[in-house]
Amino acid sequence: MNKLVIASNNAGKLREFQPMLAPLGIEVLTQSQLGISEAEEPHCTFIENALAKARHVSRLSGLPALADDSGICVEALGGAPGALSARYAGEPKSDRRNNDKLLQVLQDVTDRRAHYYCVLVLVRHAGDPQPLIAEGEWHGEIAHEERGEGGFGYDPMFWLPEFGKMSAELSHEEKAQVSHRAKALKILLQRLRAA
Repeated sequence: MNKLVIASNNAGKLREFQPMLAPLGIEVLTQSQLGISEAEEPHCTFIENALAKARHVSRLSGLPALADDSGICVEALGGAPGALSARYAGEPKSDRRNNDKLLQVLQDVTDRRAHYYCVLVLVRHAGDPQPLIAEGEWHGEIAHEERGEGGFGYDPMFWLPEFGKMSAELSHEEKAQVSHRAKALKILLQRLRAA
């Protein structure tokens, strides 16, 4: 495999993927470079959404495709916002409104444990019967207020006790070592090297 299309228009995700895929010598394209629209994400699970996105982009590009579906799961909310993380506060997607809603919903909640979850699905072609799948989790807590300028999504409120920082306060290099996406991508890269 010498070319791969990332099934995302999210600039933050692309910044995390590209340096990790570069050592494999794979040319990374984005769906927007190819004029491919975003796929529908109608499913309630991360894996179904990631698979739908990967197949959509592979079908329209004729190339292998890598899709990610990820989000934040809050223990006290039974795993919500979960697969709806990007649209938690409705359409249009807005990190600001999503963060505000989560802080409001958790206002009187003491159990603030949460984890980011990521599933990566790589299909070699649109009808690939055996896609490569990798998962990663990153555990922390939802803080009572936001802090930090880095990252995206819920990062300004995702407290990491082991760092004493919010995810949004980590450098790109730190995040690339410990995040849910980094963990999933490391597993995927091992599988690609072994294939």
